[in-house]
Amino acid sequence: MYKVFTLFVYLLVGCSVYAKGSADVALKDTSEVIKLNKQAYDNRYTSPEQTISDANKALAIAEKIQYTKGIGESYRIMGIGNYYLNQAGAAINNYLKSLEFFKKTGDLRSQAKVLNNIGNLYLDNDYGKALEYLKSALSLTQKVYDPGLKASLYMNIGNVYYRKKSFSQALIYYDKSNVIFSSLGDSINLVQCLQNRGVIYYNLHQYDIAEKLLLAANKAGKERDLNKPVASTNLTLAALYIVQNKFDAAEGIVQEGLAYAKALKDEKLTTDYNYTIYQLESKRKNFERALYYLQLIWKQDSTVHTSNESTQINMLQEQFKQQAKQRENELTIQRQQNDRIKFWAVTVVAGLLLVVIALLISNVKRKTVTNLKLTDLNEEVSRQKDNLDRVNHHLEEIIDERTKDLQIKNKKLSEYSSYLSHQIRGPIATLRGLMNLEKEGLVDEKECINMMDKCVSDIDQKIIEMSEMLNDTSKTAF
Repeated sequence: MYKVFTLFVYLLVGCSVYAKGSADVALKDTSEVIKLNKQAYDNRYTSPEQTISDANKALAIAEKIQYTKGIGESYRIMGIGNYYLNQAGAAINNYLKSLEFFKKTGDLRSQAKVLNNIGNLYLDNDYGKALEYLKSALSLTQKVYDPGLKASLYMNIGNVYYRKKSFSQALIYYDKSNVIFSSLGDSINLVQCLQNRGVIYYNLHQYDIAEKLLLAANKAGKERDLNKPVASTNLTLAALYIVQNKFDAAEGIVQEGLAYAKALKDEKLTTDYNYTIYQLESKRKNFERALYYLQLIWKQDSTVHTSNESTQINMLQEQFKQQAKQRENELTIQRQQNDRIKFWAVTVVAGLLLVVIALLISNVKRKTVTNLKLTDLNEEVSRQKDNLDRVNHHLEEIIDERTKDLQIKNKKLSEYSSYLSHQIRGPIATLRGLMNLEKEGLVDEKECINMMDKCVSDIDQKIIEMSEMLNDTSKTAF
């Protein structure tokens, strides 16, 4: 018994250790997913390829441990990496997968982040859809407390108004985002705010303010190794210097920005820089060099490119919706099949219940009939018992009467015996005396015979009287 108890204790301890170990491993893996996704997100401005690589690693671990939130976030970060690599098709595919996982978990904050990212995809090709997604994200953000996300949405909405050339409206949103990012101490997004506000003031032809903001953004971006913001900021700075005929300053900024664009492997930024160099050389009247850079620019018209990109995104969205609809239809069919199975199962169970109920009712009826028969039998037995009681009572009365009669007769017999012994003894004694006298010759024979006859007659009379007395119940004594 002691050995069994010891083995049981060991098993309990082993199970506890295994459960604790499994929980620790799961927690460690979850932490690793969060760490990789954060690392990937932080690299979005510096190395989008690294962002995608780290997000893929996080996704593999999250799928292994079935960490739904981690899976959704990994897809979102991959989408951001593809966005900065100008891979709109891959980005929208990542974002839609991410959104699907976050809807399953009911995570409103993460859903708002994905809608914000999708809105960014439309910034350069469909302002209406960009605003639609960004405002939907802002609506969700009102339900959760996330000032950083709200600031990002303000900044992106400002980007839409900037592209619509509503510069004053854009500046209002940029200022809102700048206030929130400043309160949060978000130095990375503050660089983006500096750049955005500098671009607005450039378009408002307030070049002094624009140059001050853009140079501050350039400096802060370099300090934080933010390649993308530096490259984007330098594009606007170069344009500003070209407008002011500061060609040498423009060339220096362009070469610096072009190096960042190439480091990022951002073809769109590289093309934009080629176009800026074309503008610079044209302004310098260096037409041969300008023509060279013009030949490097995409042959496809930017409007067509933008239209095609928008169409590609819409097609991918529609394809994703169709796939989601197909999955929903498959789930509906599966639910219908399950409902049919449940219906037949319920029908069979109901049928069995009806059979059981019918058997129970039949059994109850049989029991009722049996109980009625038993009741009748009990009543018959009761009647027979009553009859037996009456017969027994009558027999007892008869026995009492017979007993009393026997008692009377016994009494009479007793009295008869006493009487007989008393009444007959005398004549018999007389007869004996006469017989003795006759033997001795002391009495005359004839006289003796007469006297003996008299004695016999007396005895006979006494016997007749005794017989009459015994048969006459009215006489109780002699």
